Amino acid sequence: MLHSVVRIPLANYLRCYTSTNLRKVPRTGGANSCFVGAHHLAVDCCHFSTTHSLQLHQIPSPTSSPRRQQSHPLSTSGNTQVRACSNHSKGTAGGSMDAKSSGGSVALGDKKEPKFTNRLKQEKSPYLLQHAHNPVEWYPWGDEAIQRARAENKLIFLSVGYSTCHWCHVMEKESFENEEVAKIMNEHFINIKVDREERPDIDKLYMMFILLINGSGGWPMSVWLTPDLAPVTGGTYFPPMDRWGMPGFTTVLTKLANKWSTDKENLVTTGRSVIEAIRRNVDQKRMDEVEDVTNIETLEAKFKQAVNIYQRNYDPVWGGSLGVPKFPEASKLNLMFHLHVQEPKHKILGVVLNTLDKMAAGGIYDHVFGGFARYSVDKKWHVPHFEKMLYDQGQLLSLYANGYRLTRKPSYLTVADATYRYLCKDLRHPAGGFYSGEDADSLPTAESEEKIEGAFYAWTYDEIKEILQQNVAKFGELGSVDPVAVFADHYDVQETGNVEPSSDPHGHLLGKNILIVYGSVRETAEKYETTPELVERVLKVGNELLHEVRDKRPRPHLDTKIICAWNGLVLSGLAQLACVKDAPARSEYLATAAELVKFIRAHLYDVQARKLLRSCYGGGEDESLASERPIYGFIDDYAFLIRGLIDYYVASLDEHALHWAKELQDIQDELFWDPKNGAYFYSEANSPNVAVRLKEDHDGAEPCGNSVAAHNLLLLSDYFEEERLKEKARTLFDFFAHTTPFGYVLPEMMSAALLEEQGRNTLIVVGPEGQEATALVDSVREFYVPGMIIVPLKIDQPAHIERRRKSLDNFKMVKNMPTAYICHNKVCHLPVTEPERLTEEFQPRYTFDYLEYEN
Repeated sequence: MLHSVVRIPLANYLRCYTSTNLRKVPRTGGANSCFVGAHHLAVDCCHFSTTHSLQLHQIPSPTSSPRRQQSHPLSTSGNTQVRACSNHSKGTAGGSMDAKSSGGSVALGDKKEPKFTNRLKQEKSPYLLQHAHNPVEWYPWGDEAIQRARAENKLIFLSVGYSTCHWCHVMEKESFENEEVAKIMNEHFINIKVDREERPDIDKLYMMFILLINGSGGWPMSVWLTPDLAPVTGGTYFPPMDRWGMPGFTTVLTKLANKWSTDKENLVTTGRSVIEAIRRNVDQKRMDEVEDVTNIETLEAKFKQAVNIYQRNYDPVWGGSLGVPKFPEASKLNLMFHLHVQEPKHKILGVVLNTLDKMAAGGIYDHVFGGFARYSVDKKWHVPHFEKMLYDQGQLLSLYANGYRLTRKPSYLTVADATYRYLCKDLRHPAGGFYSGEDADSLPTAESEEKIEGAFYAWTYDEIKEILQQNVAKFGELGSVDPVAVFADHYDVQETGNVEPSSDPHGHLLGKNILIVYGSVRETAEKYETTPELVERVLKVGNELLHEVRDKRPRPHLDTKIICAWNGLVLSGLAQLACVKDAPARSEYLATAAELVKFIRAHLYDVQARKLLRSCYGGGEDESLASERPIYGFIDDYAFLIRGLIDYYVASLDEHALHWAKELQDIQDELFWDPKNGAYFYSEANSPNVAVRLKEDHDGAEPCGNSVAAHNLLLLSDYFEEERLKEKARTLFDFFAHTTPFGYVLPEMMSAALLEEQGRNTLIVVGPEGQEATALVDSVREFYVPGMIIVPLKIDQPAHIERRRKSLDNFKMVKNMPTAYICHNKVCHLPVTEPERLTEEFQPRYTFDYLEYEN
C-alpha cells in the first residue's frame, strides 16, 4: 500500500505551486474496482488542471488542507459518480501481446502479423513487451528518448505500470491501442514506458509528485515531464474520452500540447521548482529535527503507542485493519510478533493470530492449491484482487512459519507448506529463481476473446458438483457422507454463487463462488455426523480434483521477470520455514533455499562490477536470463537479499552465505549511504537520468530498505564484531527518530530498534560437526526468537567467522561433548550439553497457547 513518502515541508513547498480541491467519489468496490476517485487539480503557476485518477491502492490525503484556487479551462466541475471502466485486456501468458490484441494486425495467409512494432520489442520486461505492438512510438527509459525530447523540445509522456496490473491493461486497450490517440501522442510528445518493478527509482520519484499534488496515486501512473525530466502534471488512469466528470486522455494530451507551445517557460519553471524542492528535502534534515532533540519520544513510549494503534485499528471479527480493502500488511504483523515476545502482557499476539486465521480462511488464500492474492476488496478477506505477487508470498511464508514456531498451531504450517508448493510449481524458474507474479485477469475459456478478472479462480456450484461426483471413488470409504455437500458447505459454495454484488460491480463473478471458510473442520464434521479426519480427506481430495481441472483452464499471464529484492524476501521465508524442526518437508525447504542462493549468485550478481542486478528474465529455454542493458540493484535489492542470506545462514549454518551477506553490506554502504546526513539513498550516486536520489521512509507492501538495513547492520555487527556497523544502525535510528507514529510508519525499523535496546541472544555451540551439535542448534532454532545469533565453533574444521571473533576463544566443550552456551549482552548461562535442557529453557518464554487468543 502506498503512503506519502515525503516530509511536511516538501508538501507545503509544493502547495505554493499547486492546490487541490479533493472531491471524494464513492468507491464502486468489487474485485475489478481500484478505488475510483475524482480529483480536481488546479496548478496555479502553469494554469493547468485536470480531473482524474483511478488508483490501485488507497493513499492518505495530505496532512494539511490545501487552499482553493480558481479553476482553469481544463478543469471540470461537479461531483460525478464514477463508474467502473472497461476491464478488457488481452495480454498473453508469455508476456508479449498477440496480434489480435494489440495495435491491429495484417493477415498473411493463416498468420496475423502485428500492424505496429515499436522500440519496446527489444526489451526483456514482460510489461514493456505487452506494449511492443501499440501504435504509440514507445521508448524505454533511457538516453535515446530523453535526448530526442531535448533535441525536438517536446514534453515527455511517462507511463508507468507493471504486467499484472489490471487497470494498466484497461488504459492500454482504451487509449494506447487506439490509432487516433497514438497519433496525438506521437506528434506532440516523446512517449516512455516504464516497468515500475524494473525501475522502482523512477516510479518512486514521480509517484511522490503525484501523491503530493493529488493526495492519492496508483497505477497506471501518467506523468508529463519537461525535457529535463521535471514533472509538470499527472495522474493515474485516464478514460479515453471525457466521461464521469473526467477529461479524457485525448483532451489532456491536446490541451497540454497547446500549453507547451504557448506558455512553455511557465511549465519549465514549475517543473524545476518541484524538482528543486524534492532535492532540498532529501539533501538536508529539517532544522527543527536537528535542534529539538528533546522532542524525540523514548522507545518505550513508541512501544506503547504502537500497541495502542494496532489494537485500536484492529478488526476484532475479521482480523487485519478496520475498513476495506484489506491488505496483509506483513511488516506490521511482524512487528506485532516482536512486540508480543517483548511484553506478552499486552496480548497483541491475538491481533496477529486472528488475522492469520481469517486470511487463511478467506478467498484471498487459494484453497485449491495455495498462495495468496494481493488483497481483498471486502472486510471478510473473501473476494480478492486476484493477482498473486512474489513479494507477498515471501513475506507470508515467513509470517505463517513464525506463527507456527510461536504457537505450534498445525494450520499455520499447512498454509506455509501450501504457499511453498505454489511457489515451486507456478512461480519458479527451472534454475531456482522465482518469477514476479501472476495476473488477475485470464480468459474464461480457450475460445474467449476477452480476459476478465478472476476467471481462473472462480467456480460455479454445478462445476464443483460434477467434478466431485465424477471422481467419487477417489474419496475412499465415505459411508453415508455426501462429499459434494460436505465440500460445498465447508467452503460456502452456493448454487447461485457466493459473491456479493458490491464486491463484483462488473458482474464477472455472477453465479460464481470464491471458496471461503466460515467455520471449522470440527464444526463441519459435527454437522454431517462424521469425523474431522473424514472431512479433511474430502477437502483435500476435492481441492486436488479442482486443481487438476483448473490447470486445464487458460492461465493468467505470468510475469517472468526475476527481481532480486523479492527473491530475497522468498529466501527469508524459505529459511524461516526450514527452521521448523518437525516440518515434514524441511529438507525440501532448505534445498530450495540453497538453490535460490546459487541462482542469485549466478544470475543477479555482476562479479566484475561487484554489484547486484535488479532483475534478470525468464522465458524460453534458449533465452539468456541476462539483459543487454542491465539495471543495477537498488537499496532494497541489497537489504532484502542480505536479510535473506542471514536468515538462510541461521537455517543452514552455511558460513559462505553469511560472508557474502557481509560483503554485500560493505557494497551497499559504499553505494547508497549518505555520509553527510545519514540513512541510505534508494539509488546509486550519479545514476543516469535520475533527477533526485530519494530516501524511503515508510514500510508499505514491502518494508523499505532503510528499515531492513537497520536489522542487518545489528546482526552483522554481532557476527563479525564490527562496531562501525552498529554505529550505522544507530545513525539510522537517529535519522528517522522524529517519524511518527514510528511503529506504524516504520514497523520493521522499530523491530530493529527493539533489538538494539534489548540486545540479542547468542547461541554458541562448541564441538565437531555432527548430529549432536545439530540437535543443540535445532532445539533453539525451532523457536521464534527475534535477532537470534547462532555461532557454531566447529573444532574439527578451519575457523572462518571465529577469526573475526576473538571473544569466542574462551568457549570450550564440556566432558568432551558438543556444548551450547546461551548469552545475552555478553552475559552467558551455564553450558548445556543436552538439547532437552535448551528446549526447557526456551519453551516457556517463546511458545504461546493459541487457544488463549482465539475469538
